[in-house]
Amino acid sequence: MRKGSELLVAALENEGVDRIFGVPGEENLDVVEALRTSSIQLVLTRHEQSAAFMAATYGRLTGRPGVCLSTLGPGALNLVTGAAYAQLGAMPMVMITGQKGILSSRQARFQIVDTIATMRPLTKVSRQIVSPATIPTLVRDAFRVAQEERPGPVHLELPEDIAAETVASPPPLVPPHPIDIPVAHRTALDRAAEMLLAAERPLIMLGAAASRPRATAGLLGFVRRTGIPFFTTQMGKGTVAGGTNLYMGTAALSERDYVHEAIERADLILAIGHDTIEKPPFLMGPGGPRVIHLNYTAAHVEQVYFPHAEVVGDVGPSLELLADRVEGRLHRAAALLPLRDGILARIADRAEEGRFPPTPQRLVHDVRQVIPPNGIVALDNGMYKIWFARNYRTSMANTLLLDNALATMGAGLPSAMMAAMLHPDRRVLAVCGDGGFMMNSQEMETAVRLRLNLVVLVLVDNAYGMIRWKQSVDDFADFGMTFGNPDFVQYARAYGAEGHRVESTEALIPTLEAAFAAGGVHLVATPIDYSENKRVLVEELKARLPVT
Repeated sequence: MRKGSELLVAALENEGVDRIFGVPGEENLDVVEALRTSSIQLVLTRHEQSAAFMAATYGRLTGRPGVCLSTLGPGALNLVTGAAYAQLGAMPMVMITGQKGILSSRQARFQIVDTIATMRPLTKVSRQIVSPATIPTLVRDAFRVAQEERPGPVHLELPEDIAAETVASPPPLVPPHPIDIPVAHRTALDRAAEMLLAAERPLIMLGAAASRPRATAGLLGFVRRTGIPFFTTQMGKGTVAGGTNLYMGTAALSERDYVHEAIERADLILAIGHDTIEKPPFLMGPGGPRVIHLNYTAAHVEQVYFPHAEVVGDVGPSLELLADRVEGRLHRAAALLPLRDGILARIADRAEEGRFPPTPQRLVHDVRQVIPPNGIVALDNGMYKIWFARNYRTSMANTLLLDNALATMGAGLPSAMMAAMLHPDRRVLAVCGDGGFMMNSQEMETAVRLRLNLVVLVLVDNAYGMIRWKQSVDDFADFGMTFGNPDFVQYARAYGAEGHRVESTEALIPTLEAAFAAGGVHLVATPIDYSENKRVLVEELKARLPVT
């Protein structure tokens, strides 16, 4: 005899699940009891949204679905932002929510919302479990669907009476199997090779899907074998390791930035792993370069993205086959490379300027000095994200975690916590604006309770800085964007963490170094000078004439 809840937990163990994030409720108590005697760790968070962000980040970093848990009604609805985060960001995740009994109800419609319908547009699949006998197959299918390209979230709702129901003859668990992706078709590879060989000024773009754990191994080989310069989208940073001297920059903006000098001069762009859910790294037009789309899935044709050829298949092996066709024959592969030094130098301008509060350029520069190549920086969403995307050099995939798809505030701290759990031997830094940090700052208690080694850098400008900047750029009055803050040093200490305040630009590096050396959870608060937003990202780039 086994309860439905016990079958669920056994099926999760069968999938290799080692931890579940969430806030259980009354309707999950049978599941919680089954977890108590299982091999799975229940990571109790202070808000369901944080649990979803952590589960999604687990999927992003491992390629395997992270799992989060909530009760019905308000708890399930608190997962909604995390579901969208995983759906747009292509992160495999399984969400399990509770529900009142479906065979009988003693509480009428109390707390009941249609969670299945709510989750359907935000997930790959949303299902209610109506019989314990179906649990092994539904769980196996949930994990399969979550991992299949394009990865994303799957939702299962387990009513409390189904969780408590016993099964005399439990159905067997369904063994997991590898998910193999076919390589691209021979004809598509031949067509792409012909276009590359005919190009006068080819350029590679590495997008979000290039950062999948399974993809990164083949990318470096392709770049080295072809010698074509490359740039990245925000979510594609680090997908080709350093040492190639072919990196041209990151497209943190959609147009006019310095990397767009190379984009505008290119006559062919090989877009590897581009996903139009990410903010456009460049805007296609009738007079622009030809574009080859190479990805796991077919292109989504948009007003600003309409590739001229598609190569669809497993990215790494497909790139190897494409390299076989063109290696040693691309005599104009490096035509754009002379632009590289000028682009990178202008992006790094004022990176060591000493004024206080520090500029975003100086902040990014100093963080780079503190974080080793395999260290992980997890960004929340704010104005600083653009500066990190432009200026922060990475040499490993998924060492700069940013969200350029849903671009939600509040995700930076939970994402960093997940990275610290998976990689306790690596330095992990969360970078948050004061607005985004306070949206999920209660998870500082979770980080302390889990004894994580984590440093949280809070950038203080007492405002929703990105929207205030846009307000200024669009010539609106400065209104409605400012707020007060707690004493962040005391706030951190109230949670059992260590708090530090940076009072000079020169103090940032030693403060961060000391925090990492001490171990445990540390919050470092520093003011930031955002006047550079207008000077550089508006006035300087507006003055840059289009390349002819």
